[in-house]
Amino acid sequence: MLTKAELARLRSLREKKQREAEGRFVVEGEKVVGELLAAGLAFEAIYATPEWTGAQGSAPVTRITAEEMSRASHFPAPSTVLAVGVLARRPLAPKELERGLTLALDGVQDAGNVGTLLRVADWFGLDRVLLSPDSADLFHQKVINASMGSFARVRVHTAELAPALASTAVPVLGCDLTGKDVHTIAARRNAVIVIGSEGRGLSPAVQALVTEFVTIPRLGGAESLNAAVAAAIVCDNLRRVTGT
Repeated sequence: MLTKAELARLRSLREKKQREAEGRFVVEGEKVVGELLAAGLAFEAIYATPEWTGAQGSAPVTRITAEEMSRASHFPAPSTVLAVGVLARRPLAPKELERGLTLALDGVQDAGNVGTLLRVADWFGLDRVLLSPDSADLFHQKVINASMGSFARVRVHTAELAPALASTAVPVLGCDLTGKDVHTIAARRNAVIVIGSEGRGLSPAVQALVTEFVTIPRLGGAESLNAAVAAAIVCDNLRRVTGT
């Protein structure tokens, strides 16, 4: 049975301020909890109704009623399982961007896009994702859901982009409508690929640090591409020319 204090805590973790204060995050849903457990994420606690039959991993499972779950749930239609994890921010080590491929997100505020971009980085085997502080919070439920388990596999750092990019010597590829055809880019085994928000593109501070702008040729009438779609196309071309 959930105490009033436990219930209030679980409900409060939907807010970023509370997640940061407590150092915990919550994720809800059979599919996403199952994906994260399969990817090796160690939860601190799992709350589940008797209907949940998923693998629990090493986390203790507290069985609660459907009514209790509906009160703790972050959704209008409650799931059968809700899990609590430890919120961990990874610091960006000096010179870390010098090695391998990095996908940097510059003010991507749509949580679904950020989650899908984690999947893109996971799919193409990128070494890390660099998330600007004004992007959607990494530990937002929608980010975790959209990542389809990649949240647990991709190395993500949250850091101010301009200082991080200013201190690296590797090429910085910025996605921009006025850039060079992405199909003609040279091989880059070490590089940073920067994706901006769909609304405003790259921020001026980041634009100033881009060494090469790239674009995806437009053959139709669409105004723009979804940020995650654009990132996938750029990553695909970069992986093709490097032969990896």
